[in-house]
Parts: sequence; C-alpha cells; structure tokens
Amino acid sequence: MKPFTYLRATETSTAIESATSQTKFIAGGTNLLDLMKEGVEQPNRLIDITRIQLAQIQPTANGVRIGALAKNSDTANHPLIRTRYPLLSQALLAGASPQLRNMASLGGNLLQRTRCYYFYDTSAPCNKRQPGSGCAAIEGYNRIHAILGTSDSCIATHPSDMCVALAALDAVVQVSGAKGDRAIPFAEFHRLPGDTPQIETVLQPGELITAVDLPNSSFAENSHYFKVRDRTSYAFAVVSVASALEINNGTIGNARMALGGVAHKPWRSVEAEKILISAKPNEQTFQAAAAATLQGAKGYKHNAFKVELAKRAIVRSLTIATEGTAV
Repeated sequence: MKPFTYLRATETSTAIESATSQTKFIAGGTNLLDLMKEGVEQPNRLIDITRIQLAQIQPTANGVRIGALAKNSDTANHPLIRTRYPLLSQALLAGASPQLRNMASLGGNLLQRTRCYYFYDTSAPCNKRQPGSGCAAIEGYNRIHAILGTSDSCIATHPSDMCVALAALDAVVQVSGAKGDRAIPFAEFHRLPGDTPQIETVLQPGELITAVDLPNSSFAENSHYFKVRDRTSYAFAVVSVASALEINNGTIGNARMALGGVAHKPWRSVEAEKILISAKPNEQTFQAAAAATLQGAKGYKHNAFKVELAKRAIVRSLTIATEGTAV
C-alpha cells in the first residue's frame, strides 16, 4: 500500500481546509480501504471525518435531512425513514451484510466505486482507473455490466442499492467546499461515462458531502425496491428497480422509478413515469413503462439477458408496489 498521511478532523471546516486533490475523506472505509489495498486508490492523505457531527436524521420543514455520517443500518431502521420513506429503508436492507451496514455511511455510499472486475485488476486496461488505457469489459466477460447510458470508454455499473432509491425519491445532496455550500439534485450528482469515466460525480476536489435531503413524499403507501441478484445475501444487483406510486381512486396520480445494476449511475426512468402517471395500475401499463425504459438499451455478449430481465423486474416491482408497501 502506498504510504499516506492521516488527519482526524472534528469540524467540517478543518476537513475542507486540509484537503487537496490527492486527499480522500474516510468514514466507514468499507469500499475505500479495499481499493487502497488493491492499489486502485492511492491517496496521499486520508482525512478521518468520523468525529464530525454529521450523523443526525431529523425532520425539516420540507421533508427529512439525513447526515452524511449516518450509518446505513441506523438510516434503514429510523422511524422517520421506515414510515415516510420505506423505499429507502427497503433498499438499504437489501444491500451488503448487517456488519457492513453497521459501518457504511450515507456519504460513503454515494461515492461507492464500481465492482467491475477489470477496474479492480490493475493488470487490465481500464479507462476508469487509468484514463486512455481502454475498456477490457467491452470485449471481455461483461455479465454484470451496463446496458444503458454506456460509451465506448466504459460499461461499468454503479453498485449502490441506496442510491437507486434516492434517485426515485428526488433527493438533494448537500455539500460543502472551499467555495461555500451548494445543493445538488440527485439526478445531477452522478455522471455517465462519456469520454471521462474516471470522473464519476460532479463533486469538486475537496468538497465534502454533509447531508442528503428527502422532500416530502406521497409514495409511502405504494413503493417497493425489487432486487435481482445471484444469491440472496451479500450480493450486488444484477438488476434492481425502485418503484414509487401515488394511487388515487384506482389511478396513478404520480410515479417515480429508478433502476440499478444497469448503468454507470442510478438510472431514473422519466419515460416510464410519463406512461404511469394518469394510467391504471395494471400489467398492460407496467409493461408499457418497462418497454419505454429499455428502449435504448444495448446488451453485450454476456449481459444481453439483462434487457428482458430488467423489463420483467420493472413489472414485478410496480405490481408489488401497487399491492401496498411493506418494510
């Protein structure tokens, strides 16, 4: 492992002032430490932010604010989240293992890096790890890779379950940096690969995630996170779907949908939402929404099955959401 310096910050301002372009903030470290051991991440300095008071989960005038250091397990089981945003609770409980959820933080979850085999293998070409070296996954074993929003530079997927739910819930990411504070709509936070897959978010060097805001929601009664994976414990999504519906008198009044395991970022399906709103919650409607979502999908040698799988997962998730939320 490359040598690095270590600093423990107790204030947000101290962490930001001490950061450079070669600095990484660390909280639970459930992803970063693995990457450092493999030589994928090589920061010159780690800034420990676990002593900063950023773990609160509390109501606001417009919804709920979750501090960046709130543990995944605490967030999933918090009464405000379970009752008002059960979709988020479901997604968190579908991710990782209890031990990892007890360590992983909200902010760290947003910054998880892909689980692409070639990204972790430092002997393989990977534009995300070494820009300009190529993408081994395109012609390699690409079963877990993306089918939406891909580019010739990268077909990696974003690994988070929680972020799929946050995308569907219109979350807003609060960040602080040397130039001040700013609020980033969740749909704009993560980037598609394009020609620069190594730039995964819109965060500027030294900016620190401080909280995520969830707006007031009308989806608590009819939402569901559906995850398809190779085994039922401690596995990343092959395909996942976060569905949220507002149903009034047998008609969908409002809808949100996002997919995981299919793109470089949590994939919000605005096309599906347009079809769902003002329609009857039935299989015909759900199949139309699924078809619209996957219209531009591109399968590769080993993952073309994901296109049909994603369609079926969408229909299944929407069907369960219609029946009523259970956490």
